[in-house]
Amino acid sequence: MTGHCRDFDDLRERIAAIRDISHIRALAHWDMQTHMPPRGAEARKEHLATLSALLHERLTDPALGELLERLRTPAENLPPDSEERAVVREMARDHERAACIPEELMQEATRASIDGLQSWLRAREEEDFRLFLPALEKNFSVSRRTAQAIDPDSHPLEVLLDRREPGFTCADVDNIFSDLKGALIPLVAQVEARADRVNDEVLHQHFDSAKQWELSLRAARSIGFDLDRRGRQDCSVHPFTTSFSSNDVRITTRIRDHEFAPCFFASLHEAGHGTYEQGLPGKWDRCVLGSAASGGMHESQSRLWENVVGRSREFWQFFFPQVKRQFPAQTDGIDWEHFWRAINRVQPSLIRVEADEVTYNLHIIIRFELERAVYDGDLDLRDLPAAWNDRFREYLGVQPKTPSEGVLQDIHWSGGFGASFISYTLGNIISLQLFAAAEREIPDLRASFRGGDFSPLLQWMQSNVHAYGRMLEPGDLIAQATGQSLSTAPYLSYITAKAREIYGL
Repeated sequence: MTGHCRDFDDLRERIAAIRDISHIRALAHWDMQTHMPPRGAEARKEHLATLSALLHERLTDPALGELLERLRTPAENLPPDSEERAVVREMARDHERAACIPEELMQEATRASIDGLQSWLRAREEEDFRLFLPALEKNFSVSRRTAQAIDPDSHPLEVLLDRREPGFTCADVDNIFSDLKGALIPLVAQVEARADRVNDEVLHQHFDSAKQWELSLRAARSIGFDLDRRGRQDCSVHPFTTSFSSNDVRITTRIRDHEFAPCFFASLHEAGHGTYEQGLPGKWDRCVLGSAASGGMHESQSRLWENVVGRSREFWQFFFPQVKRQFPAQTDGIDWEHFWRAINRVQPSLIRVEADEVTYNLHIIIRFELERAVYDGDLDLRDLPAAWNDRFREYLGVQPKTPSEGVLQDIHWSGGFGASFISYTLGNIISLQLFAAAEREIPDLRASFRGGDFSPLLQWMQSNVHAYGRMLEPGDLIAQATGQSLSTAPYLSYITAKAREIYGL
């Protein structure tokens, strides 16, 4: 960018300050969900509102817009793989979107999300959706007005979806859901007819919480999440991952002393997210490129390690002896194959984060259809619990007994409403495309899992996904890494073959 080096240096400095404020805000959110005492919420709301205002001020600074405009044409003349070109493109996207949102609305959204979290926690504890409804209505209002501010001519869900999954449309969602429903609903029925072929009682016993914690840390370390120098794990009501640099990545899990799976697989899931954050180039810690390409790409890593690896035969051939040593009484007379079948049991259930691979995407479809019904004016938020229960009966044949098993189970609607879950389904689909590509390039990839060596797969992901951050648009990154555009075929082939093997279909 001859002649524009000074402008680009100025841009880098501005982006670094924006990233610093964003990371400090993320740190305050992490503390709020892990260590903050309950009565700290009111003050934390104002802390976050101030930080959000500072961030918004930096993002919408007219001088930043002028700088980006001066750099736009020179950047477009650079090679497609130029870092400078990508920085200008992504920062312009963030600036233009933020500039559409009035500061008052942005601060209102921040306060609504904090109030929403506290209301959600209280409503869950008291099993009363009515306690959450005012905050939910507020978050819906804020989300709708934000979408309208960004693009008043488009459907709000289209706008909210594009914020999470750039370039992805509601029509794309409809096509994917059509593929999934057409294959998964009949598959669930076939499996249910043979449900007695898998016994998972071994997973439903008393498992000491401290021992579960130790085992979850071992699992996270085994797949390559660096807990010794660059990461840590804590507990939270709803597991999540956050980071403040590639050298400071925090994950959380939750423990139930009468269940094995929730803690173990939450830790694997979040550690998968963590490997992405730790795999991003350190030089981009204070750069707009130092983030995941999209929510779906991030979820591809968590779902990859939780399911494609963590529920594989080969993983349990390696890891089951550690479970035996940690819980000898609970696994007495149980071998690795019995345990592998147990953790892969297909059973329509209520809780999304604990759902099996076959039924999981039906949970996402239900949520997206409900969001769309609300935005289309076909569903009032007051009627959301009943509509939720109706969809679960229709798609999964199960009925929530309490709000925390139903409409209150997820944290997402406490901080916004709309396109909140689609990234999980995209993550499932992308994870199998990536894994299939890795298998083509790495001989005996699955065999390495049996020996506890997951580094070939992690290194492939680091080279083909993590290393690019936001350099490439999500669709371009998928195509470059896998040789094809987004497709449900690898996922449906995988999930069908696995169900047939376990259930003898």
